[in-house]
Parts: sequence; C-alpha cells; structure tokens
Amino acid sequence: MRSLTIPILLTLSACSLTPALDKPALPVPAVLPAVAGAGTHESAVEPEWRTPFGDRRLRRLIELALANNRDLRLATLNAETVQAQYGIQRAARFPAIDATGSAARQRTAANAETSPAVPATMQNQYGLSVGLSAFEIDLFGRLRSLSDAALARYLASDQGRRSARIALVGAVADAYFAERLAQEQRQLAERTLADWRQSLDLARRLRERSQSSGLDVVQAEGQLATAKVDLEARTRAVAQARNALRLLVGAEPPADLPDALPLEGQTVTLRSPAGLPSELLLRRPDILQAEQTLLAANADIGAAQAAFFPRLSLTTSLGYASPAMAGLFGADHGTWSFAPQITLPLFQGGRLDAELRLAELRKSTAVAEYERAIQIAFREVADGLAGQKTFGRQIEVQTLVVTSAERRVALSGQRYRAGVEGRLELLDSQRQLYAARQALLDLRRDALSNAVALHKALGGAMDDEPATPSLGHRVTVEPWLRSAP
Repeated sequence: MRSLTIPILLTLSACSLTPALDKPALPVPAVLPAVAGAGTHESAVEPEWRTPFGDRRLRRLIELALANNRDLRLATLNAETVQAQYGIQRAARFPAIDATGSAARQRTAANAETSPAVPATMQNQYGLSVGLSAFEIDLFGRLRSLSDAALARYLASDQGRRSARIALVGAVADAYFAERLAQEQRQLAERTLADWRQSLDLARRLRERSQSSGLDVVQAEGQLATAKVDLEARTRAVAQARNALRLLVGAEPPADLPDALPLEGQTVTLRSPAGLPSELLLRRPDILQAEQTLLAANADIGAAQAAFFPRLSLTTSLGYASPAMAGLFGADHGTWSFAPQITLPLFQGGRLDAELRLAELRKSTAVAEYERAIQIAFREVADGLAGQKTFGRQIEVQTLVVTSAERRVALSGQRYRAGVEGRLELLDSQRQLYAARQALLDLRRDALSNAVALHKALGGAMDDEPATPSLGHRVTVEPWLRSAP
C-alpha cells in the first residue's frame, strides 16, 4: 500500500486554476493595404534570408555577423539562461528522492552513584534510507502554473533571439548600403572636384585672354574650395560607415570578400504581400514573443490564485537501522516514516490579494503589449508597401532631372566659352548638377533601406530555424496561439 502512495498523490496534482485565455481581436484591418501595381503571392516571405540580397559581398558579411556579432551572442545566451531557469522550475513538480547513509559511534559515561557495577559503554548505530523531503503535492496547480509560466518565458526569450537575428540581418544590410552610399558620394565628390578644377583652369585662361573678368576666377576658386570641403566630409563619412559595419560584423572583414556592386546594381527581391490577410503578421518573432509573454502572465494568475488554497507537503523515507553493520539489512531492522503536512494561509496582511491583483495587471499589460506589437507590425508593413512602388517612380524622375542638369551644364559651358553668357550661369548649373546627382544617390539608398525594412517587417525571411524550439517534452499551447513556423 505504501508503494502506491506517491503515484496516487502525483495523480491528484492535476487541478489548475489558470484562467482560460481568450484571443484578443486583431487591432488592425483584416487585410494588408494594397499598392497600385503590386502583385500578390501565397507566401509573404522567402524561405531564406539570403534570397532577397543580390550582392555576394553583402551575403558574406551577413554570414560573418551571424557568427561573430556580440549582441546576437548575448541574446542567445539570455535564451539559454531562461531555458535553464525553466528546467529548475519544472523540476519542482517532481519529488526529489535522496539516499542517505549514516554511521554514529557514541560513548556513554558510567554512573557510580546509581549503578556502580555498570561501566562506561560504546554504542554504534548504522543507517541507510531513501526518501523525499517536503515534497509539495500540487493539488491546485500552483507548481504547474509556475512551470507553464517559466516555459512561456523561455519560448519568449527564444523568439527574442530570433528577432535579434532578423534585426542583425537588416542592420548589416542597412550599414552596408550606407557604406556603399558614402563610397559613391566620395567618388562623385572626387569627379566633381576634377571637373571644377578644369572649370577654374578655363576661367584663368579666359582671364589671361581678357575674355572674362577677375570675378569669374574668384567664383571658380570659391567653387573649387567648396568641392574640397565636401570631399573631406565624404571621406570622413566613408570611414565612419565602415566602422559601423565592422562593429555589426563583429570581426575584421576578410580580404577575399567578393567585389561590391554599385548602388544602382543592388537588389533586394521581395514578394509583395499586398491584399493578404493581416494574420500573416502573427508569424513575426516579436509578435510570437509577445504572445508567449501573455501566456506567462496568464499562468502567473493561476499560481497566484492557487496560493489561497491549502498546501499539502510530504516527507517520507524507507530504510534500515542497526547497531551493527553486518546486520544492517536484517528483516527486523527495517524503518519507515510518513509525515504529511498541510498548510492553510489564514492571515497574510493582504499579501496574497496584492499578488493576485499584480498578476492580473501584468496580464492586462501583456495584452496591451501584444496588441501594440501587432499594430506596429502592421504599420511597418504598410509603410514598406507604400515605399515599394513610389521609390521606383521617384528614382526614374530623378534620373531625368540628372540628365536635364547634365545637358544644362554642357550648354552653359559652350555659351560661356563663346562669351554669350557669364560665369554665374555656368556656376549655377554645375551646382545643380552636383545636387541632383547626390539626390539620386540618396534616393537609391533610401529605396534599398525601404526594401530592407519591408524584409524585416514581413518576418525577416529567416533561415530554416523552427519558430518554436523542441524541449524534449510535450508543450501545451493555447489553440489560438498555434501558428506556422
């Protein structure tokens, strides 16, 4: 009968006071916004993070960052730490069985007054027992709720790690495009400096021939000095952009990296999700993280409610005790103890009520954070879709602006050499051409940044990692929280 005690008590530990968790309605429109000219596809994301990026150099830098970035390493370690904490909390639901061996030797003093004939004696005592101490029988599901909360927090931390991976991929791509922009802006500044130096030489030759005034030379010299100032600024920007990229990569980029593509040749290929259900956003790791945080807060309510009910704990042992080691396992030397204990909270000064109220408030906070995460995700996707088409048209128009500015510079130069126009018209046209080219570079970089942001907003198109890690045991998840990985 005693051998059935522990299984029976464990069977009783099936009650749970965790409240049912109702699915909050999506606080966004049911369908993602449509963009004129945008197509639809059955899948909103690509199967791998590498697919959208066409630059082989960028792909290699992303691989190095995933292996060496310290922030990602910290996120991984944090997830593993929470996993260990869950293992500790889960172990509390099972009895801790210990084996104890003991040996004692004791000398009793003689009592000459009462028993003069009884000398001092030596006594030995040996014991061996197996038992459990203060094991809580989880009648009302307190330990189970705490274990479920710890599991949800671990799953949330793992989703946080996946979010960190997605953010790192996007950050490396953004930093790389910023470095490409700075490099091409410096090259443009160098070409402009060379062109304006030739313009200064032309102004000096015309002045020597008395075909222009000294004012033209002064204007050309000031224009050249401005180009030199801008070149220094662009050189500094290149160095700073490379430093930022190096920090994200976490290591010095190797010398054998593939050649970089120019900004004009960079591609970030995305399948447009316009018109697809907003529920696709629930696949994002940051939203999955908010869901698991909500589950943890809900389980905490069950633990707080169970604290109002009695706690039943058990201390028991089975073993042997004997004054002689040789006879320790004799039939008459068996020992056992069975000591159940029940504790009922009578007066806690309002602590239990406050803990329950705190758990309920934290759940309400988790619901609001979950809904806010969905709203943020919806806006990020909507912003990315809004820029997906408009940037392309804007770049086309800006290219025409550059072409027009180039024609104006050519015509102004011809008219200046012919003496039809003054230096001021040529100077203004050259400045407008330089500004138009800079604006075109900025637009191309902004379009790439928008594509990267949309890539992240759609869940990052991660590699083949599972959305929920396997822990080697069954995990109970609310039906409305089950989503495709």
